[in-house]
Amino acid sequence: MTDPTYAVTDPATGETLRTYPAASDQQMDAALGAAWQAHREWSRTSTVAQRAELIREVASLHTRRRDELAEIIHREMGKPLEECVGEIDFSAAIYEYYADHAERLLADQPIELLDGDGSALVRRESIGVLLGVMPWNFPYYQVARFAGPNLVLGNTIVLKHAPQCPESAAAIERIFADAGLPAGAYVNVYATHEQIADAIADPRVRGVSFTGSERAGAQIAETAGRHLKKVVLEMGGSDPFIVLSTDDLDATVDAAVQARLDNTGQACNGAKRMIVVDDLYEEFLAAFTERLLAHTDGVAPLSSVAAAERLERQVADAVADGATLVRTRTRSGAFFPPAVLTGVAPQSASAAQELFGPVATVYRVGSEDEAVDLANATPYGLGSYVFTSDPIQAMRVADRLEAGMVFVNGVGIEGVELPFGGVKRSGFGRELGNLGIEEFANKKLIRIAGS
Repeated sequence: MTDPTYAVTDPATGETLRTYPAASDQQMDAALGAAWQAHREWSRTSTVAQRAELIREVASLHTRRRDELAEIIHREMGKPLEECVGEIDFSAAIYEYYADHAERLLADQPIELLDGDGSALVRRESIGVLLGVMPWNFPYYQVARFAGPNLVLGNTIVLKHAPQCPESAAAIERIFADAGLPAGAYVNVYATHEQIADAIADPRVRGVSFTGSERAGAQIAETAGRHLKKVVLEMGGSDPFIVLSTDDLDATVDAAVQARLDNTGQACNGAKRMIVVDDLYEEFLAAFTERLLAHTDGVAPLSSVAAAERLERQVADAVADGATLVRTRTRSGAFFPPAVLTGVAPQSASAAQELFGPVATVYRVGSEDEAVDLANATPYGLGSYVFTSDPIQAMRVADRLEAGMVFVNGVGIEGVELPFGGVKRSGFGRELGNLGIEEFANKKLIRIAGS
């Protein structure tokens, strides 16, 4: 695999604005050494409350630097400025959540003894240096949900960001330093693939968090497994949007469009497959197609020309397999117009792929059972959406879906307190909420015998 080139390339123009040199092996070793030393000298001598106050300042700095941070990722990966600001605000909320709740989440957990005298408790402690490998689609949010809980816990972090996000990566590192975290608590590195593999093997690294493609995640997991390192993986998704019944079809269609166009369709947990029952299908398809395609003139570019070309190949393959494509314009550089695919055979190779862009696949089903079977007929299992006016049916379908998350009758209802993660080839482990601070914690049993 070719090593990444760290560069800022404006997706709207294709112009490379600046490149950054990859880290030397000496710089990588120094980063690991600094993080290891910070864990020994800072994490083991500071309290949860002290670390929480530092993370509270990290949140404040995200808010105070909102405009500057937004401009950076708008330039790096093409996200509309309004969405950039929203991402930064959500990131700040994540840090605030862990600052507010860390002491409660990390409080000792007494265990009632079944036999014998004395007492027992579980104490949550840091495990050491963590390596983070993060993607480009949410440059601040992805880091926040990994770094926030783990720094409050006391783990230290060496972070490799996506090659197209070198400036946002550096801006995040500055925020942690300016917030008062000691040197080594959070270190940004422009690492190569070989350096990441070596770092996973390094005994100073105790765990790895990865968000990105299935292929890269499998490589990370394989290397970590050989060296017995804990891993959290968040990879792709082909989330179903199941419509079984509705009291307001217009609102349901609007929700489906919103779910498909989030981050220009470049969200792992964005709704990608619309699964609609017979009696609503024709009306839903007509309204959904009209409203999705209405965004053609205002759509932002995808993250790169290469990403748009890859999506175009996937769409062409689906059409070659018999699918029908509806759109009003063709691709231009990194700009990929919204599109709707119908007639994709569930058994075709295209049906099993994640379409990372503003392309929706719409399916007709005859029953709840058929909807659930089709929803589960994917190698992925990240999120899912169920729209029904029957609350009993909603819970029944939610129980049957092979997914890490189910959202009923709503989109955009994620929260900092709600765990995020998937099953199957979407990965394992959880981020955010109470579960997010548990993944890289040593849950130490302390049993004290009675006299």
